Amino acid sequence: MLSRLSEWFWNERLWFPGDLGWADLEDRDGITYSKPSNLWVTLPIALAFLIIRQIFERTVAIQLAAALGVKEKVRMRATHNPTLESHFRITSKNPEQSEIESLGKKTGYSEQQILRWFRRRRNQERPNKLKKFKEASWRFTFYLLAFIAGLAALIDKPWLYEMKEMWAGFPMLELLPSQYWYYMIELGFYMSLLFSVASDVKRKDFKEQIVHHVATILLISFSWCVNYIRAGTLIMLVHDASDYLLESAKMFNYAGWRKACNYIFIVFAVVFIITRLVIFPFWILHCTWVYPVTVYPPFFGYYFFNGLLFVLQCLHIFWAVLILRMAIKFLPGNNIVEDERSDREETDSEDDEDELEDRKAPVKNGPVQNGHSPLNNNHHRKTE
Repeated sequence: MLSRLSEWFWNERLWFPGDLGWADLEDRDGITYSKPSNLWVTLPIALAFLIIRQIFERTVAIQLAAALGVKEKVRMRATHNPTLESHFRITSKNPEQSEIESLGKKTGYSEQQILRWFRRRRNQERPNKLKKFKEASWRFTFYLLAFIAGLAALIDKPWLYEMKEMWAGFPMLELLPSQYWYYMIELGFYMSLLFSVASDVKRKDFKEQIVHHVATILLISFSWCVNYIRAGTLIMLVHDASDYLLESAKMFNYAGWRKACNYIFIVFAVVFIITRLVIFPFWILHCTWVYPVTVYPPFFGYYFFNGLLFVLQCLHIFWAVLILRMAIKFLPGNNIVEDERSDREETDSEDDEDELEDRKAPVKNGPVQNGHSPLNNNHHRKTE
């Protein structure tokens, strides 16, 4: 069964147009072509990236954070309470009013104390600012180096300036050493991101990020197998052009450098719109969707490749909406631009010393709670 499945999967009619096939990609006359077996090297590369990242975040990122003045806010921890902890883990992290009343009867806590406990407990699970900074600095470093390397590899190539050149001689396109390493390193990096997604900062677009990583890995792998390497290098370069700007804006955001963050974000937004919503769909997608059918009849690989590109384009539109939302918030008040995908930390408005005193003394529900009048408690509830 596995042999039949493998035979079907590698059927030449799926991946190549006309009478072309795998035999056309056999090395000959000193010319090397891309091969599916080359992709195995990306697994140790991905593992190496995971190790390098840990070293980078524990050394370079820490020193950079200190240099930029990244300060971590001291969080008030929720007191140990088995009843509330059980409800938090099993039932809900945001209890309803009826649940609050029930928990109050079980613990002897006032409604305000229960709200405060859950707020602090939720904050404990949110990633701290230093963790976000280290993650952003790691991605900034890779994306910047990848963009510079990609630009250096393509600056003298004709298909960078004339898109149709990416199909000249297809599928017998010679594999250059610069293309080989550009592909292997990019694919290894995205595989490392997929492996580390469980421990990375989870944002509101977590599912979209997973779709993006999977689509990118499939796109890079498929384009390598069928020798779409010229199109693949252009696509990777277009994506790397703006990613490092976003990560650098995040770094200055976490460091509290308001003006630097805002200026970099403006540049990022402009570059993102130009590369992802103009160049990608109207140049690259046009040349992979419209032009090839004038040379070869459509085949499965053609539809599969362009289908993945359309998935990426949908994600580009989704993220463009988030970027415009941040830009709209930024313009009127000239405030720091926050990542729309991040959870905001909830804060307490009461004085910490008063709250510590509340924990020491047993409190019952009544007209006066936690040493404050009902008016103050109602005000505090609004800040929740």
